[in-house]
Amino acid sequence: MEYLEFELPIKELEDQLQKCRVIGQESDVDVTETCAQIQSKLKQTQKDIYKNLTAWQRVQLSRHPNRPYTLDYIRAICGDTFLELHGDRSFKDDKAMIGGLGKIGNQSFMFIGQQKGYNTKTRQYRNFGMANPEGYRKALRLMKSAEKFGIPVVTLLDTPGAYPGLEAEERGQGEAIARNILEMTRLKVPIITVIIGEGASGGALGIGVGDVVLMLENTWYSVISPESCSSILWRSWEYKEQAADALKLTASDMKKQKLVDDIIKEPLGGAHRDREKTFALVSNAITKNFESLKNLSPKDLVLKRMEKYSQMGVFKN
Repeated sequence: MEYLEFELPIKELEDQLQKCRVIGQESDVDVTETCAQIQSKLKQTQKDIYKNLTAWQRVQLSRHPNRPYTLDYIRAICGDTFLELHGDRSFKDDKAMIGGLGKIGNQSFMFIGQQKGYNTKTRQYRNFGMANPEGYRKALRLMKSAEKFGIPVVTLLDTPGAYPGLEAEERGQGEAIARNILEMTRLKVPIITVIIGEGASGGALGIGVGDVVLMLENTWYSVISPESCSSILWRSWEYKEQAADALKLTASDMKKQKLVDDIIKEPLGGAHRDREKTFALVSNAITKNFESLKNLSPKDLVLKRMEKYSQMGVFKN
């Protein structure tokens, strides 16, 4: 398990607890009471740290190297029923954007999301979760297929942004994202969006237009990352913590501004601390929200979706 800087007091206590247990196993010394005291102090320290996280600390948790990624969620939720689909039928198959058919119970869904890598090799293979235009066109192709067969769509957002390379711009990155946003607003099947990690800029919004938008507790959603915001406003990355606070990018901030619909609580310490529980929470949230959408007619779905997004950013004195 890797620890972030603000988690170091937890690491120290966990190390002490482990050493205490080893002493008890390797000697005749009764360490039950000592272990219990350390365990109690550990739980209290965890509660104290995680209930007072800053915006920047939540950004760090959303990027934790042990945090589950899109395919982890899909495989855990769907099991052997998931069938990955490839290619945009125009250029090539983008490895940063994955999608396919899967089932939760007896209900089929079209799952689409950005996929990151776990090590240097897979990060390069997945382009660090940054999709090219063909990734967004693949996503749109899968959404249109879902619409044709009346299958609801689930999108899982986890990207530092769309790929900003020259070749991506040459192939129409901006147009591909804009086309997805337009088509998603009028897609005639339910769309459930879950932000499972980073939700940065148009790269996230390109698959982020949903009837219901959910955020895991330790994720963020913003037009720009704190580092990039800091480098623009202060000409330095040193002010990224201030930028994170100013951007109001956390799940609670997004809910307060009515830009997302609900927050999925994570296990204490983050999604990576108890993956199975996190998978179950996300699966239940998808099922629950689909139940509230499945009886709406295609016309009502689109009208409610249009109204939802039209109200964003509107304030009354």
